[in-house]
Amino acid sequence: MSSVAPSHTSGTAAGTGTAARSVWTVVLCWITVLLEGYDLVVLGAIIPTLLKTHHLGMTAGDATTVATLSLVGVAIGAVLVGPLADRLGRRLLLIGSVVLFSVFTILVPLAGSVTVFAVLRLAAGVGLGACMPVSLTMMAEHMPAERRARASTLTMTGYHTGAVITSLLALQVTDDWQVLFYVLGAAGLVIAVVQWFRLPESAAFVRAKEATGTRRVPFTELLKPAYLRAGVGIWVASFMGLLLVYGLNTWLPKLMNDAGYPVPTAVTQLLILNVGGVAGLVLGGFVADRRGIKLTTLGWFAVSVVMLAALGVRMGSDLLLDTVVFLTGVFVFSAQVLVYAYVTNYYPVSVRGTALGSASGIGRIGSIVGPSITGALVNAGIGHPWGFYFFAAVAALACLAVLTLPAHARGTAQEAVPETVEPAV
Repeated sequence: MSSVAPSHTSGTAAGTGTAARSVWTVVLCWITVLLEGYDLVVLGAIIPTLLKTHHLGMTAGDATTVATLSLVGVAIGAVLVGPLADRLGRRLLLIGSVVLFSVFTILVPLAGSVTVFAVLRLAAGVGLGACMPVSLTMMAEHMPAERRARASTLTMTGYHTGAVITSLLALQVTDDWQVLFYVLGAAGLVIAVVQWFRLPESAAFVRAKEATGTRRVPFTELLKPAYLRAGVGIWVASFMGLLLVYGLNTWLPKLMNDAGYPVPTAVTQLLILNVGGVAGLVLGGFVADRRGIKLTTLGWFAVSVVMLAALGVRMGSDLLLDTVVFLTGVFVFSAQVLVYAYVTNYYPVSVRGTALGSASGIGRIGSIVGPSITGALVNAGIGHPWGFYFFAAVAALACLAVLTLPAHARGTAQEAVPETVEPAV
């Protein structure tokens, strides 16, 4: 009896240590995505104040330029981080991205001109754009393959949580908009310190590195015949998905108001849309892990087509309108994240970071195009119903893109048992 006890105790201690590292990975990746959700709406929340106070002489055109450059920075960061994460490791790249984003965010209120303000937002965007792909990659590699969809969708609930936090803070600070950036930057630096000491490296990456060495994985790797078919489908679906997410978040209240709904009702629909998004993320991950990621993503985009087209019809019932908007959020927002889940499940670990970074980066182009096209329709006086018909057509194109995707993953068998590697500090 006594000879068995030490072994049992040691095994229990090892299991406890592994569980603790598992919790740190989940929590820190979720909080990192929350930071991006916070940043998603921070600029929109302060633009009215910047224009009202003529901060740095900023005009509406300047504000549009700053917002656009922020998204351009996010796209650049998302594309660049993938190959680096596949070469240097997920942990180091995530920490570095959080630090880069946080430092430049703190500097934004100190800008002495509109040009400097825009450049700082661009630089912060580069760091921010790298955070989400690496966080999703780490979470996917932390989970067994059969739970990979849930890993992506549950992580992305942090995105909407961050957006809600920003909205609540913005209501409290009113004209003291600088506080929003100081809080975000300081929180990011604190998280980076905790990540340095507590965030473990992905064991799947370590195993792949030991097997292949430190060979650089260029973007062109994704253009090889083995990956090209999946790559094109993923890029188109991601472009269309983020076009919908940003287009709806930017213009839904205005489109609702143009349809004849009163302003309070129109603004409330944005909240209902995002509540539906959170519900959809939870539901979508569970369904995809049971029914298959490709099939679920296809179904989600297909239902999105119907919901978006339905919003083009004026509804006399508030309950019916709320239901359709809620279901739109359920399917549109989680459909986009399921595209990421497909990436983490389809690609082997050696190119996963590069693939996810490219999907996120190309998708970010859609996040710029969507609000621009919808804005043009609004300015032309045809935002409703044609804005929603445009969104429905985009969702249909996403469906076609998903149809082209291979059904089976490549090379995930070696990751059957998720592990973590202690951070070296």
